Amino acid sequence: MKNTLKIVTVTMMVFTLLSCQDKRKPNYQYMPNMYESVGYETYGEYNVFENDQEAKLPVEGSVPRGWMPYDFENSNKGYQTAKDSLKNPIAYTEENLAEGKALYDIYCAVCHGAKGDGQGILVQREKILGVPAYNDAGRAITEGSIYHVMYYGINSMGSYASQTSIEERWQIVAYVEKLKAELDGKAPRVDKLDESDAPSDMIPAVNADPEVAVAEEAEETTNE
Repeated sequence: MKNTLKIVTVTMMVFTLLSCQDKRKPNYQYMPNMYESVGYETYGEYNVFENDQEAKLPVEGSVPRGWMPYDFENSNKGYQTAKDSLKNPIAYTEENLAEGKALYDIYCAVCHGAKGDGQGILVQREKILGVPAYNDAGRAITEGSIYHVMYYGINSMGSYASQTSIEERWQIVAYVEKLKAELDGKAPRVDKLDESDAPSDMIPAVNADPEVAVAEEAEETTNE
C-alpha cells in the first residue's frame, strides 16, 4: 500500500510539472550562467581582468593567422635587398595571372594604367603626376622591388599590405611583370606545372638572409 501511494504521488507530481510547461516560453534555467554568457564591451573596464582592462595586447612574438612576417625593412637598404634577392614564390600560371589582373584592375590601374604605361585615369586627369611606366629603364623593377613597394608604399603611393594577402600581392607581381614584358615587346613568362608541383597557394616563408636560407637547406638535406 505504501509503495502504491508513493508511485501515485510521484506520478501526480510528474504530471503536474508537465502540465505547467508552456512550450511557447523557455523552461526554468537552474544554471542560467551556462546559457547566458556575460558580455564585455570592447575596451571596457572590468575588475575580472588584469588592470581592469578588457582589451589585451597579443602575446609577444605571436602573429595573426594566415600572416607571415616580412623580413625586409622599410628603408633604402631594405628596398635594394628585396630588389636584388626576393623572388616570387608562386607559379606564373594562367590562373595566377588572371587573378593578378583582377586585383591589378582594382588597386593599380587607376594610376599605373591598364597597360602599365603610367597613364591611368588619375594621371590623365592630372590628379597625380610622375607615374613612370613599368619598363622605365631608370627604375629597372624586379619582382622583389614590386612586392616591397606594395608592402610599404613609396612616395605618393601608399601601402597595400592591409588590403591584400601575401598570395594576392604575389599574383599582382606576376601580372605587373607580364605588363612589363609586353611593354618591352617580349613574351610574358608562363610556367607549365607538373602534377608533382605544389599548389600556387602554398606560399613559403621568405628569409632576407641568404646565408640563413642556405644553412636551413643544408640542415634539411642532412636530416633526409
